[in-house]
Amino acid sequence: MSYKGNVKIFSDGANISEMILASSNKLISGFTTNPSLMRKAGVIDYKKFCLDAIVAIPDKPLSFEIFSDDFDTMEKQALEISSWGDNVYIKIPITNTNREYTYPVIEKLIKKGVKLNVTAITTFQQVKGLSNILDSSLSSYISIFAGRIADTGVDPIEIFQESLCLFESNKSVEFIWASPRELFNIFQAEKIGCHIITLSSEILNKIKFIGYNLDDYSLDTVKMFYEDALKSGYNLS
Repeated sequence: MSYKGNVKIFSDGANISEMILASSNKLISGFTTNPSLMRKAGVIDYKKFCLDAIVAIPDKPLSFEIFSDDFDTMEKQALEISSWGDNVYIKIPITNTNREYTYPVIEKLIKKGVKLNVTAITTFQQVKGLSNILDSSLSSYISIFAGRIADTGVDPIEIFQESLCLFESNKSVEFIWASPRELFNIFQAEKIGCHIITLSSEILNKIKFIGYNLDDYSLDTVKMFYEDALKSGYNLS
């Protein structure tokens, strides 16, 4: 069984071969990446990677992140990267490394018609700061890092609910459940009306388990333990 809900799934990664393969999957509505994922995947040439992805996937949104820390260079990078393709969204972190909010950069880019994916958000106050900036006539994403929020012992659901309510009248803004930790997050996102969830290839591969009989899954687990014990040659003598 596969997922048949309303939440759009964006593939999150930086393996160009996997991205191209995923682009033909009807479940995948878009793609996101970031400098950390690109480094992990061994990407050396940032521009080449982005251009290759744009050529291979021209019909689905692609989110590429700027990698500067000062506002002027952020703006310059965003303008250049956005010019590479009409389906490109620019990921702007909500702050730089000095904890300075990037609202001024976001506002300038919005006025210049740049489609943004505001990222690394973990609080409602950060979302609230965007409410008077994001243009209702320009498509934008707001990425709330639910997994990282949950890692601190805080339930991200309340932050999403407040944020969705705040932007209820702005239909051009879509919220992304970012940094998920498990497949069940799709159903949590569905329940609260979140628009999009990003999934790594590891989590995407678990979609086949949706609806799987739990008694059968229990037996599969027992068999796995038993077979691994046999292969390891364990004994108590």
